[in-house]
Amino acid sequence: MNSVPLLSLLILIPLFGALAVMFIRRHASELNAPRVAMLTSLMTLTLSVYLWMNLDPSFSGFQFVEKYMWIPAFGSSFHLGIDGISLSFIILTNFLMVVCFAHPFKVHRVREFYIAFLLLQAMLMGVFASLDLVLFYVFFEAVLIPMFLIIGIWGGDRRVYAAFKFFLYTLAGSVLMLIAFVVMYFESGTTNMVELMYSNFAPYTQKILWLALFVSFAVKVPMWPVHTWLPDAHVEAPTLGSMILAGILLKLGGYGMLRLSIPLLPDASYYFAPLVYLLSLIAIVYTSFVALAQKDMKKLVAYSSIAHMGFVTLGLFTFHPQGMVGGMTQMISHGLTSAALFFCVGVVYERFHTKEIAKYGGLVEKMPRYAVFFMIFTLASIGLPGTSGFLGEFFALLGSFAVSPTIAGIAVLGVIIGAAYALWLYRRVVYEKLNPALDPKGLFDIKGSEVVVMMALAVPVFVIGLYPQPLFNIISPATQNILKTYEGKRKTSDMIFNGLFDIKPLAKKGMK
Repeated sequence: MNSVPLLSLLILIPLFGALAVMFIRRHASELNAPRVAMLTSLMTLTLSVYLWMNLDPSFSGFQFVEKYMWIPAFGSSFHLGIDGISLSFIILTNFLMVVCFAHPFKVHRVREFYIAFLLLQAMLMGVFASLDLVLFYVFFEAVLIPMFLIIGIWGGDRRVYAAFKFFLYTLAGSVLMLIAFVVMYFESGTTNMVELMYSNFAPYTQKILWLALFVSFAVKVPMWPVHTWLPDAHVEAPTLGSMILAGILLKLGGYGMLRLSIPLLPDASYYFAPLVYLLSLIAIVYTSFVALAQKDMKKLVAYSSIAHMGFVTLGLFTFHPQGMVGGMTQMISHGLTSAALFFCVGVVYERFHTKEIAKYGGLVEKMPRYAVFFMIFTLASIGLPGTSGFLGEFFALLGSFAVSPTIAGIAVLGVIIGAAYALWLYRRVVYEKLNPALDPKGLFDIKGSEVVVMMALAVPVFVIGLYPQPLFNIISPATQNILKTYEGKRKTSDMIFNGLFDIKPLAKKGMK
């Protein structure tokens, strides 16, 4: 245990920031609330970078551990700890919060807006640092509240419908997760996630628990067919809400699978792996075709997020070192590129007040800097070599090929369709003739904070794409530890509809 509770501070700093914003006088809130929120997020980001600098990369277990008695009757404790996987998401979350606060979009109820985001940041820190099932569930569910308010208060015309749809979908899935946690407690006598890694549940019990967790995490990812809440939520959410929703909240499902489903329920994870492959491939291919048919820019990017997250679940359930690292890298990359694309959409929406693709065209004539950044993020989204998007998809495909060439071949089809809809969107918005219906007052290039935000997002996209080793040094030991736990506990060798993909024996060689 540490003398300084660094992980508790990660949670407390945004909470104190929200409290400080609450006491800002309303007439001064438009100027001071963004400043306090930015300062708070910079402090949290600085602390997370400090954790990164002091993380021992040779140690694959949890570090900076804190443990305080919380609910003695159930043996639950306020138990925090991080490994490379947790820290990657913590840094990504805090970085995106700083980026979001760097450009002040015009909103009403400014104080409440930034309070909601700071509360969301605190809850996300709790999710990624929790090492107790009850604590994890509390933070996991608490994330819903500020995001529900962000969509429902500051969203578009159909914001109430989208907010309730988002809330009900995710809450319904989480009820099953709570039931699974209760069963785990009565079966093992503990809610400690570290101790549960050494527990062995019966194969039949594992399958029931795995399905309950899978529904909850699949809604968060979201996987087909429980994905329908996402396009509505993205279309109606304000720009900053869409950036955090796509950049961070969609990763909670993948994180839950990596942290709970695979290491705690290895037999069931192996048994249901072909089901995950099937649903992932449907998400990759089907939602890519759906994206091609969209007329709304935000909805197109939303469907592209579902397709890209399909590579995440595909890579994680290959149980292959390259595949799992690919799934993790894809989550980090998608967090950057999807947030950037939603920001690009938000910039032109703020000028022209429309998200319809047909109403744009020829922006390169008046907004060349915008066109360059939009091109960078579009190419990163489709996985151009040299960008972070390429690494995630490449390693996920590499891992899936080791399992089944058929799976990899179908997934590659999604890459091709993804390039089609992304480049089609870019051509329609940026090239062709300048649409005379566009408001001339909005036809000015990005400047100031808009350039800062886009530069801040573009730099890590290229850094990870060209020199990924620092990221791999963080996540590889943690993924290897999960694989070691998984392989050490798995006993059964049966697999549901194995013959569908002609699955090979899974390789166990580590990354070099």
